[in-house]
Amino acid sequence: MENNKKWWQNAVVYQIYPRSFQDSNGDGIGDLNGIIQRLDYLEDLGINAIWLSPVCKSPQDDNGYDISDYQDIDPMFGSLDDMERLIAEAKKRNIRIMMDLVLNHSSDEHRWFLEAKKSKDNPYHDYYVWRDGKEGELPNDMRACFGGPAWEWVPELGQYYFHQFSVKQPDLNWENPKLRREIYDMILWWMDKGASGFRLDVIDQIAKEPDQKITCNGPRLHEFLRELSKETFRKGDLITVGEAWGSNTELAKLYSNPDGSEFSMVFQFEHIGLDQQEGKEKWDLAPLPFLKLKEILGRWQQALYGCGWNSLFWNNHDLPRIVSRWGNDGEYRVESAKMMGTLLHGMQGTPYIYQGEELGMTNVKYDIEEYRDIETCNMYKERIAAGYDKEDVMKSIYAKSRDNARTPMQWDSSENAGFTTGTPWIKVNPNYTTINAASQVNDPDSIFSYYKKLVHLRKEYAVFVDGRFTMLLPEDENIFAYTRENEDSKLVVVCNFFDKMLPMPLKEEVEGMELLLGNYGEAMEAEILQPYEARMYLKK
Repeated sequence: MENNKKWWQNAVVYQIYPRSFQDSNGDGIGDLNGIIQRLDYLEDLGINAIWLSPVCKSPQDDNGYDISDYQDIDPMFGSLDDMERLIAEAKKRNIRIMMDLVLNHSSDEHRWFLEAKKSKDNPYHDYYVWRDGKEGELPNDMRACFGGPAWEWVPELGQYYFHQFSVKQPDLNWENPKLRREIYDMILWWMDKGASGFRLDVIDQIAKEPDQKITCNGPRLHEFLRELSKETFRKGDLITVGEAWGSNTELAKLYSNPDGSEFSMVFQFEHIGLDQQEGKEKWDLAPLPFLKLKEILGRWQQALYGCGWNSLFWNNHDLPRIVSRWGNDGEYRVESAKMMGTLLHGMQGTPYIYQGEELGMTNVKYDIEEYRDIETCNMYKERIAAGYDKEDVMKSIYAKSRDNARTPMQWDSSENAGFTTGTPWIKVNPNYTTINAASQVNDPDSIFSYYKKLVHLRKEYAVFVDGRFTMLLPEDENIFAYTRENEDSKLVVVCNFFDKMLPMPLKEEVEGMELLLGNYGEAMEAEILQPYEARMYLKK
């Protein structure tokens, strides 16, 4: 397998949400020049690629996931020149840039859609999904993800257009080969500019068939993806990851086939919906079923071994902070943040670190007026109108709002956490005075230093990349433990997932092995696992 390894198989990717990372011009919004200023920090962490959340031109109805020009940068982030400079400066530090592409829908302000609305005969009309109808009589009862119907009436055409997300995000019609060609040419243009990879937003929804109420995994999905890859990605040495909420392990084998016919990997979310009530929305909270978490992660590790590739993540711009969600952001914040990192980075796949995760940044509790996320604000209005208790609604928001991940990066203890000299677009988490990068980069016991070691280990030992995964203690309700084994090494990872002391159950398994990493350092007792203790053992 050694010779077939792709660069992204032992890489670690760092996700940046640009508006919250670093502001360079005092307008309160992070930008590309701000990212350039912080590249040395990322080089120090040791990451190999940056996934940039969308920076293309956009009216920002959904934080940039509504693109009005795929071949320009939104002025709030800078210019095309700034983007080219970021790619060049990152390259000097051996860091590649992955862009976020939204190919399921565009903004309603994109020139294609402006043309499409002019008449049914316009050559761009068929770039979108339309149905004839009468005002007030919807084509069907499909709902949009952000609330309301999935159909919007355009009186001048006497037609409805389909939108799975906001009304300002009309769905693109992938059935149209001309549209597909435009998309491929745009991707090749970015590759020519030096982009080294792409994350494909809700890509499993491009083959929708609204008349059959099919949004995910439509019949032509893999045909479209194979054509996309052949016309673009396979012409370069890229990392590509599809966001696929509807994926299972069988579909993921198609998506991440080692022959490169589709993507390098997908983001799957089976583990992400575990702490919500069955059949309900993410806001309907439930305790984490720990054994189910183990079963899911273990199954994905086993199923894709040798025939696909996993993406490994706890956090992203849409998810709450993992240390607050399934760790402990109080007394054991440092220990639980390190434990969650250990558990993830020991598995097979490409790990993604979301900005601030390497510092143990936490969720926030704001007043409703201080939230900025469209999904959060809509849910609040809907649930209050439906008679839900305000305290319960706020509890759901504290736990699950996307804004938990979007508060400004905490660089230091100066005003606004060193993020901006202006007024930040969203309030800074008040705990920035104690949780920040400046206090951690030179502290050998910090979460940052621990993550640095995790990143380094993946490059040092091949077993992290190609070792076979075996779950240990599958029925243990407190401990997440597993082995990774290749021809010349064995890795054992043991994590106490909770805040209690436990006897160490795997003494024989780790006998004679080297302790590679542990989050209790000198305070470790071989016989006892401390709250949220994590250990990695290696035998060569």
